[in-house]
Amino acid sequence: MPMVTVSISPEQAEKMREAVNSGDYASGSEVVRAALRLWVETAGRDGTTKGSVDAHVSGEHLNVAELYAAHSLKRRHA
Repeated sequence: MPMVTVSISPEQAEKMREAVNSGDYASGSEVVRAALRLWVETAGRDGTTKGSVDAHVSGEHLNVAELYAAHSLKRRHA
């Protein structure tokens, strides 16, 4: 699997640790892969987001961290 280095904010790192510590994910890498899968599923052909995630952020472009946050909220309220 290719290695990619990214920079995230301290708040994003804390959310990632919380997701792993809660047992929802086995590792930080798994959190990022899940966020990327969600991004791929919600991205339109032109790279814009669609569906329920758009409603969450009023149609603005989302980054992976925002997609993960929207997905986490959706999972908690499901």
